[in-house]
Amino acid sequence: MTFVVLLSSCSTDDYVPLRNPEKVVQETEIDWAAAADSMQRATYDTYLGAEGTFVQDNQGNSTFHYWPNAHALHVLVDAYLRTGDGAYLSKMKSLVRGIKSRNGGSYANVFNDDMLWLANASVRAYHATDDPEYLEVAEFLWDEIRLSWSDDVLGGGITWKKDTPFQKNAVSNGPAAILGARLYEVGQDPEDLEWAIKIYEWEKNNLVDPETGLVWDGVKLENGEPVVNKDWIFTYNIGTFIGAGVRLYQLTGEEQYLNDAVKTARSMMTSPKLTTEGILRNEGQGDGGLFKGILVRYLTELIQEPAVAASDREDFIEFLQFNAETFYNEGLSRPAMLASPDWSSAPEARTDLTTQLSGLMLLEAAALLDQEEYF
Repeated sequence: MTFVVLLSSCSTDDYVPLRNPEKVVQETEIDWAAAADSMQRATYDTYLGAEGTFVQDNQGNSTFHYWPNAHALHVLVDAYLRTGDGAYLSKMKSLVRGIKSRNGGSYANVFNDDMLWLANASVRAYHATDDPEYLEVAEFLWDEIRLSWSDDVLGGGITWKKDTPFQKNAVSNGPAAILGARLYEVGQDPEDLEWAIKIYEWEKNNLVDPETGLVWDGVKLENGEPVVNKDWIFTYNIGTFIGAGVRLYQLTGEEQYLNDAVKTARSMMTSPKLTTEGILRNEGQGDGGLFKGILVRYLTELIQEPAVAASDREDFIEFLQFNAETFYNEGLSRPAMLASPDWSSAPEARTDLTTQLSGLMLLEAAALLDQEEYF
């Protein structure tokens, strides 16, 4: 049975979690805020490297990588918004300046997705602090990223890299739609919203399965024909498509955007490509270690959207809470507070920064939803 047949054999109204019914998470009262605080401290102490940036892993590899450091800014913003602790302000500022320094004195990067991760985190930092330096970073990167849009290749879309004109991926379009929407919220420039809608529609038409709402990784031009790899479906691309749909619904009031986000989220929860027995699947370490945390970030925003139907919200909350409780009880080492790429089993000796950040995003999401009385 193929994946498509499996999903199309039941409607989204017949959703049944793919869980082992014999698996029961240990019932304990979890202080999610305290857990997030502990993991924030452990992450900072374990991974802090040069100039406020973070290193590759906990085993002495001090290599600087742009894109996980961009997500490190996200988690510092998460903590600052949740706690109001001013100590996070200097960490955020050191990090964003350190990224520029470690990247050769510029925020520009050949990877459009790297720049998009930083730009989105920077807009959030601006919202949290009103510090114009963060907005300047985001606007600079937005100008850089839009240069990689081309109508004459594959009918639009932003390339994965500046030097891959015939390859366009979800990772460089979902976050771009979110960024355009975020910048429109800040400056009310209609052009930013137009870009967000245009990018979203291109991704939906080219990289989203119309039956399930699941997101294919990318499309490339081969011998003049578009080729889509429909076998590559990753959690982070699901997350950014959901996040873009939620934002565009909030800005335009058009229900189709929210319907898209809900459809994609419901399919995600039961897809064997994305979950194993109700737990977001292990996508390894390295780049894949960060994927699940990105999905969690935008699934959380979907849960928070008041227009989501109560039955859908309850399912999303149950799914995310099950993941968070499983990770807290089984996938998080103590006292080191290091994350496993498999949220249902203990980590091994090496934990990459990417993997650690995904776990931290999950705990921050749990702390936020608990604070807002969803959990």
